Amino acid sequence: MQVSVETTSKLGRRLTVVVPAEQFEQEFAHRLQRLSKQVKMPGFRPGKVPAKVVEARYSGQLLEETAGDLIERTLREAIGTHDLRPAGGTRVQHKPIARGQGLEYTAEFEIYPEITRLDLAGVDLERPVPEITDADVERTLETVRKQRVTWKPVERAAALEDRLMVDFIVRVDGKELEGGKAENQPIMLGSGSSFREIEEGVVGSVQGETRRVTVNFPADARNPALAGKAAEFEVHVKEVAEPVLPAVDDELAKALGIADGGIDKLRAEVRSSLEREAAERARTVLRRNVLKSLRDLNQFEVPTGLVEGEVERMRRIRQAAAGAAAAADDSDNAFYRERARVRVALGLILAEVVRSRGIKADAGRVRARVEQMARDYEAPEKFIEWYYADPERLGEVESTVLEDTVVEQLMNTAQVRDRPVSFEDLLKMDVSIE
Repeated sequence: MQVSVETTSKLGRRLTVVVPAEQFEQEFAHRLQRLSKQVKMPGFRPGKVPAKVVEARYSGQLLEETAGDLIERTLREAIGTHDLRPAGGTRVQHKPIARGQGLEYTAEFEIYPEITRLDLAGVDLERPVPEITDADVERTLETVRKQRVTWKPVERAAALEDRLMVDFIVRVDGKELEGGKAENQPIMLGSGSSFREIEEGVVGSVQGETRRVTVNFPADARNPALAGKAAEFEVHVKEVAEPVLPAVDDELAKALGIADGGIDKLRAEVRSSLEREAAERARTVLRRNVLKSLRDLNQFEVPTGLVEGEVERMRRIRQAAAGAAAAADDSDNAFYRERARVRVALGLILAEVVRSRGIKADAGRVRARVEQMARDYEAPEKFIEWYYADPERLGEVESTVLEDTVVEQLMNTAQVRDRPVSFEDLLKMDVSIE
């Protein structure tokens, strides 16, 4: 067998393989003999059909099967001999085949890139150390109050933070827009949940008043009838109501399920919850810093086939989440492809770290992670059983634990310095790797 290797790109390789005619003929004859013993044809006893008769009928099929078998075996041998590591699929093309001739084919594929840095020696990493303050607790309680707001009708002019209940009619070029009529629609003044022109236009209105507000729609508006048009909204105010927030007291604590301990216990639980959230967020930020540093140290070209496979996987996830309509939207392909490139690169680096260090997912940590996930369910034991019943499902947790282990080991090779941060600043920190 003759093999030549050609470099077609930084990662691209083309193998040209020539299998001698003698080897091809031997394989073909073996297949022909085996088929002659199995085939049934009129006028011949089973297993006694002459080879020439079988060849005349099945020659094309036998040639393709012989070529396929030889390509599979010789390609594997050629790749191993030249110490190549194909990444993704292989495109194979063979020249016309016939008895008495050698088999010549080409195989094109990409190889895995060389990864040289498997530690963070000399890298300065920042580990956020958050502190939960009384202000953080009170800010959270204020959010809880707003989630339990009630509305009190008032007989005054509408102001910011009020809620209006309105009926409206939309007209374009003086004609009522089809479907452009609604009743009992809420408008939260200052929230940005409605058109800015409308929220600003009804400030100061009173119950029973009708105002006309013009909204200018951009050329790419979703509704073609409004695209690039100035639409007039006739807004009739049916009610003006002001927000009434519950007091931060023992009654609020009871409403939130705290039977004993009152507001002090509620504050303690809020603080504990914020501390857990902050610790998890800090770990996520540190993980991001570790992985980004590792990627920055290993700048290499990523196999196109692996990137396209990841893009396709992301598309399927998006389609499943958003429905069939999402599949037709290709406007953000470049964005997905860049994210896929980073993900694939990190996956290759982490896989090499795992291989070189012999890292495995600790069964105890996997169990602990599943048990932690199970705490949010009414029957934790059943949830745990359900997770362990499916190897693929459990494999997702094992991958997470494995990655955590890799991050921990890599962090031990770097220079890590703690940085005290507020909870608000911690939430603003970037956790994305792409």
